[in-house]
Amino acid sequence: MVISFSCSASRRPTRSLALLFILVVMKTPVHGQSTSEFVSIDCGNNSTYYDTITEIQYDSDSGFAEGGLSHKISAEFMAGAGNEQQKTLRSFPDGPRNCYTLPSTIGKKFLLRAMFTYGNYDGLNRTMDGSPFLFGLHIGVNFWEAVNLTSVDPTLTIWKEVITVAPANLVFVCLINFGTGIPFVSALELRPLEDLMYPFVNTSVSVSYFRRIRFGQATEIITRYPTDSYDRFWESWPQNSYPWISVNTSGRVRRLPGNHAFQVPEGILQQATTLDTNYSYFEIKMGVGPNLDPKNLQLLPIFHFAEINLSNQNRRFNIYSDNDLLFRDFAPSRLRVDSMYGNGRFLHNPTATFLLNKTRRSRLPPLINAFELYTLVRMDNLTTDSNDVHYMKEVKKRYNLARKNWNGDPCSPREYSWEDLTCDYPKSNQNPRIVAIDLSANGLKGGLAISFMNISSLENLDLSHNNLTGAIPDYQINSLKVLNLSNNQLDGPIPDSILQRFQDGLLELRLQGNPICSKVNDTYCSNKKNTTPTVLIAVIVPVVLVSLLVVMCILWKLCWKGKSGDHEDYAMYEDETPLHIDIRRFTYAELKLITSNFQSIIGKGGFGIVYHGTLEYGDEVAVKVLMETSIADSTDFLPEVQTLSKVHHKNLVTLQGYCQNKKCLALVYDFMPRGNLQQLLRGGDNSLNWEQRLHIALDAAQGLEYLHELCIPAIVHRDVKTPNILLDKNLVGVISDFGLSRAFSDAHTHISTVAAGTLGYLDPEYHATFQLTVKTDVYSFGIVLLEIITGQPPVFMDPQTVHLPNWVRQKIASGSIDNVVDKRLLDGYDVSSLQSVVDLAMNCVENAAIERPTMTEVVSRLKMCLPAVPRLLQLTISGVPTISNEGNFHSDHAGRMSETSLLSGR
Repeated sequence: MVISFSCSASRRPTRSLALLFILVVMKTPVHGQSTSEFVSIDCGNNSTYYDTITEIQYDSDSGFAEGGLSHKISAEFMAGAGNEQQKTLRSFPDGPRNCYTLPSTIGKKFLLRAMFTYGNYDGLNRTMDGSPFLFGLHIGVNFWEAVNLTSVDPTLTIWKEVITVAPANLVFVCLINFGTGIPFVSALELRPLEDLMYPFVNTSVSVSYFRRIRFGQATEIITRYPTDSYDRFWESWPQNSYPWISVNTSGRVRRLPGNHAFQVPEGILQQATTLDTNYSYFEIKMGVGPNLDPKNLQLLPIFHFAEINLSNQNRRFNIYSDNDLLFRDFAPSRLRVDSMYGNGRFLHNPTATFLLNKTRRSRLPPLINAFELYTLVRMDNLTTDSNDVHYMKEVKKRYNLARKNWNGDPCSPREYSWEDLTCDYPKSNQNPRIVAIDLSANGLKGGLAISFMNISSLENLDLSHNNLTGAIPDYQINSLKVLNLSNNQLDGPIPDSILQRFQDGLLELRLQGNPICSKVNDTYCSNKKNTTPTVLIAVIVPVVLVSLLVVMCILWKLCWKGKSGDHEDYAMYEDETPLHIDIRRFTYAELKLITSNFQSIIGKGGFGIVYHGTLEYGDEVAVKVLMETSIADSTDFLPEVQTLSKVHHKNLVTLQGYCQNKKCLALVYDFMPRGNLQQLLRGGDNSLNWEQRLHIALDAAQGLEYLHELCIPAIVHRDVKTPNILLDKNLVGVISDFGLSRAFSDAHTHISTVAAGTLGYLDPEYHATFQLTVKTDVYSFGIVLLEIITGQPPVFMDPQTVHLPNWVRQKIASGSIDNVVDKRLLDGYDVSSLQSVVDLAMNCVENAAIERPTMTEVVSRLKMCLPAVPRLLQLTISGVPTISNEGNFHSDHAGRMSETSLLSGR
């Protein structure tokens, strides 16, 4: 069973900023891109018109897509639609993949934007009925992003953008049906970019829009064309009240000659935001919800700075990504834009947090003019050879095969390849080729198209049992091995080129059942196949097979004699069945490369062996591998992949990808260099002081709170324990190992399941009744808290076997609370803080679940136990923008909250 999740930054409803969505009111002249080069498609609309605000021409989508149904949004929302594109849409109820084909130029760089307004067009209220509603997007043959409309206001418009390079003279934009809602689209917009823009984008790397912000005062919520000649969407900065200060200039803001990387509009660079001088730093935090690909969240931030406060230029600051220093002691240039980015280096920043911090020798706080943030889109899949695509489209048009589900690229990705085609996928970095076509009994009429013969890789062509007429085209077909034209109406002569290949034994030709056979008498006109190649095969194949068996036996013996400990090469067992999960899928060969042939073991557990590895971008990972096991044999693999592909939180382990091999399963996580909490508590490491322990406890509690309170449906981990709390280099705790996790909706107070977990951590009520609730995790977390306090395992000898909660109760009853504290802490703790944490832990391990606190209460109480920390000026921005039909702007990505607040934190 596949369970889909929708996790948001807040349980509260999405707030409207109560501002009109004004696309552009400025009509200043611009230079650069002409709208004549724009491709703007209003999906489901049958007319051509000019948008009243941008004056951009929009065309009907007829001719760009095949199939699908045109709709209008519900009449009740029609009057409030902000533009024409929101009023209509095209849905695709049939087939797993449906594609738009857009014109482009091979090698051209462009921005593609897709927009989605549900508007309750089908009267089913699908976005608000409580069930998952999501589908996928492909750019070309590669996964781009998921569109998650679960629990989204039907008046909202969600947009997705990708910057990519055209692999051919056309671009496919495909909607993928996950089985959780009918895919649809309201508008598609293709905007060509200059070749030098976004230099990190190339044929193998694309980037998906996460956020694009203009700072300072702005009269419009979204700035686009004509202010931005490339029609990029720039969201206005929502904070202009104290302590935020907006500055502006009427002077020209220049860029260095030859600097064409981003071409931020000058009108945007003439505005900026800074802080009151009493503040020294601020943090921009962009919440990560379930609708990203969470495809690992590889981020690329771009900061645009220009010093426009000319009264004093003593401004210097450091720029951090999470806790990593990106740029040291940066000083913005006077009236000149400096665009700072990591030269295409994608960052692992699970919280999408960026800090600008004033240096000691600076008199002024940081200033910023504009900011862009993108996520990595891997372009790993190769498109089918362009000539093959061209000729197959000619065949489709010639024989009117629109009824067939032939959408997008014929061969790629493999799980969506066209029916009736067989493709060859070379091992090296080469495009897939079409090697076989079977269109027998497909009602083909007319002459035999030369397009078939033009496919230079074609080996097998079966066009039997159709109504083909005329002659067979004369064309050199060096690759063709089987040509089956039987039972048609072909009456022309047989070309010499085909006869010669047949006579040389290189071609199996079948023409029986055609008028042409009334004039000739040869084996290709009878039901007997050509015997020449058959005899050769009958002689050669047994010899080759025997030889191969001998060689394989010798190799097998050699391998087991000298290398019995090595892994079998499982590359041949790749499972082609897709999981429809939006994270990276690794092949076994890639795992071998990442782990240097499984050299460095960093752990072992019930799942298997954990190896250290390094991705191609230099990021360290932990690869958890279970050999000799298929997905059908494992009860933990699929739940863990499904859960971690949908949930994203700074205190939950990040799943980079998975390997689904018929004889090997693997999970690829972020590497946690400080190991797990159990190792630090009982491994003789004295570095964990009381405050560090409390912070780790709070980290774990926040991760569980997210699972319980902010995921729909809620998730119960079922195996919370210190070995499953991993620690990064900064001792930030993340919860791992979701193989036992289960989900249930709010409509149920519990679900019945066989008790699972680890001895010592298992909830006694759950063990007795098999009734699983979120309070099961609360009990286990209480045991973890007691371990943090005492340094003792959950079950130990003293001198008899004792359970940790009972031991703590006995110690407290016989003396002071200090008797339970880990001796390695010495006196380095606050007694009142200790008392509060012990009380909280004992509250969590109450026998009756109803007596235990919720994880939200646990988080709140732990924060009160922490020592006072300085306030941090922090801006929290969650998600990706949407627009409402009523003209209200929402910074929300499929239901995620956007909020700006002053928060305190460590």
